[in-house]
Amino acid sequence: MSKESVGITVSKNADFSEWYTQVVLKAQLADYAPVKGLIVLRPDGYAIWESIRETLDEKLKKTGHRNGFLPVLIPESLLTKEKDHFAGFNPEVFWVTHSGDTEIGDRLALRPTSETLAYSMYAKWIHSWRDLPLKINFWNTALRAEIKATKPFLRTSEFLWQEGHTVHATREDAEKEVFDILEIYKNTVEQTLAIPVITGKKSEKEKFVGAVYTTAIESMMPDGKALQMGTSHFLGQNFSKPFEVKFLDKNNVETFAWQTSWGVSWRLIGAMVMVHGDDKGLVLPPRVAPIQIVIVPIYYSEKDADRVQVKANEVEKILQDKGLRTHVDRRDEATPGFKFNDWELKGVPLRIEIGPKDLDKSKVTVARRHNRQKSDLPLDKIESDIESILQQIQDEMFTAAKKILEDRTVKVTDYNQFKSEVENGSFISAHWCGETRCEEKIKEETMADIRVIPFESGNTEGKCIYCGGKSVTSATFARAY
Repeated sequence: MSKESVGITVSKNADFSEWYTQVVLKAQLADYAPVKGLIVLRPDGYAIWESIRETLDEKLKKTGHRNGFLPVLIPESLLTKEKDHFAGFNPEVFWVTHSGDTEIGDRLALRPTSETLAYSMYAKWIHSWRDLPLKINFWNTALRAEIKATKPFLRTSEFLWQEGHTVHATREDAEKEVFDILEIYKNTVEQTLAIPVITGKKSEKEKFVGAVYTTAIESMMPDGKALQMGTSHFLGQNFSKPFEVKFLDKNNVETFAWQTSWGVSWRLIGAMVMVHGDDKGLVLPPRVAPIQIVIVPIYYSEKDADRVQVKANEVEKILQDKGLRTHVDRRDEATPGFKFNDWELKGVPLRIEIGPKDLDKSKVTVARRHNRQKSDLPLDKIESDIESILQQIQDEMFTAAKKILEDRTVKVTDYNQFKSEVENGSFISAHWCGETRCEEKIKEETMADIRVIPFESGNTEGKCIYCGGKSVTSATFARAY
């Protein structure tokens, strides 16, 4: 067999980083590109992204957002119009300086994010309060020079994402948009990817450059590191003023608009691999699995082959007619055992095994990938029961992941205990005085930072976990990717 056919050779608990890389490569989600920092998305990986995109796209369109397209090149003069924002991205920017052998003059940046480009256009399009709200989403790529080791889906120099950019007549409308989007992100990740998240605001130190404040969804990975899953930013008028995004209000008074931006990336795929995968490979939630059900015909003689294959084809049609992504493994050169291992590696949620003895008993065997349990299912129950089995798998995967998140979330009041819990890989809820100095010292000493300040941080009375001063809030700390 080819090297891609070899299973996972390291335990998830023994070497998490190597395990993750093997799963991504051997399950054929992605591969490394010839250029450092870049990866190639293979069909299964892209199919998962399509499922995420379609789910999110539907929700965004229902809430009045429309899709647009922006070019990848941004003039340097545009980026520097919002100096603080540009300074935040400057170390990561790829620059285009030549067209052929000819210098182009004003350097062109390969899009690290699209605020400056989008808002230069919005200034041309918006004139009156009647033009608002303007709610546009862009499905595109971003490019940021990667200075650390490449990690597929988690740390790459180019990544697929969506970035929404909206303009509103009032602060209230813009802030409502920020929280509406965050709720859409939370529901999408939890309901589609079966990954539980926590929500809250970022600290001033950790917020998006140029934002008034940033909200985020975060989750805990099995190696004890938090992963930022999505962000939604209230930009206030920080961009509308330098880019002159303004309008005539109902009293015919010229007013600067209020803006938001928000995004999620293919980092969600990486999170899904880490949270659900096991030592056999991928474990895919049914809602995003490229193949939800694989049917494996089992026979060892020509006389059994025909009737088993006929029944497999019948079952495939029944399930496909129900809109389920179903595939019959018709490879004659591979043994049933090899097929089982192959589909387990690729994470297919449900396997249906059909052999002559099964047909004699008018049943099939169904194997669930997430817990590797097998059970019999009568042939006449396939059409009625398979969808509920897939839903049960989806629910059980979320429940298991949520329990892990809850078990890894702790409250502490002592700094020594704080440091111990950081080493344990926990989400740590602790009182904080609000001073950036304490936040920076905690990061320096423990490598943990504030992931979110929960919207409802509960009782703020207490002492800062670091300096012992009066607390102003409870914050959630963790080491992170």
